[in-house]
Amino acid sequence: MRHHITHKIYHIEILTPKQNSEQLEDDLAKFAVKYETVTKAGYVACITDNPMGIVSFQATDIIPELGLKVNPEQLMIHLNTFHTKKALDEILGTAQKMGCKYLLAISGDGSERLTRLTPDALGLTVNTVTSVELLRYIKHAYPGVFTCGVAFNPYEPQDLELEEMRRKVEAGAEFICTQPVIGHNDRIGALKPFGLPVIIDAWMSKKLHLLSECVGYNIPEDTPYDPLSNLRELRRNYPDCGLYLALLGFKTQFPVLKDIWV
Repeated sequence: MRHHITHKIYHIEILTPKQNSEQLEDDLAKFAVKYETVTKAGYVACITDNPMGIVSFQATDIIPELGLKVNPEQLMIHLNTFHTKKALDEILGTAQKMGCKYLLAISGDGSERLTRLTPDALGLTVNTVTSVELLRYIKHAYPGVFTCGVAFNPYEPQDLELEEMRRKVEAGAEFICTQPVIGHNDRIGALKPFGLPVIIDAWMSKKLHLLSECVGYNIPEDTPYDPLSNLRELRRNYPDCGLYLALLGFKTQFPVLKDIWV
């Protein structure tokens, strides 16, 4: 089954093993099973880049090491700004050799173990390298190689967020992936004038309170939340968008996905 990645389809997040994992062989095996399960179902595997600043292996390390097959239309690699210029070029070069086509360029989360890409390294005079500068670099260094997406946060002040989106589009963004949406968010409609495919993030963990920092206000830990009900509602509310599934339960949730998107 083949799809164009930016068309409406499930995009399923898979985390790579942490570099300090005490059970690395098991983690690698679990990654391989999830990756193959997603791709065999015809969905898109979305591989994170040091999520929450936790130092993890890169997709460009894991996928070749495990000998996993790459279908360019079923792989999206996240790439953030917390890399040295040398490491960034190595990731991009390997991604090209792997046949990877789709990247999600994000600013990302830092930590004391991660070095942020500097403006000097890219020959820029800006104060900080954001996803905009990262996107411009990718487009300049690898013209015509990658199709790049960017993130949209409907919980930030919208004048600033939409102005940032305009800069991202001018830098070469070709699709948009939102932060998690619960039910319906009027601000998603503001993306329509950009004319780009939109992927809606569906939060698949029952722990809704973990989104407190993202949405900008406290969500009590005992807040009831049914991820599958929300997924069904998002499917109804945004029929022309892809759905990005973060923290999906592969044993309990994955088997019912085909019944939600028919």
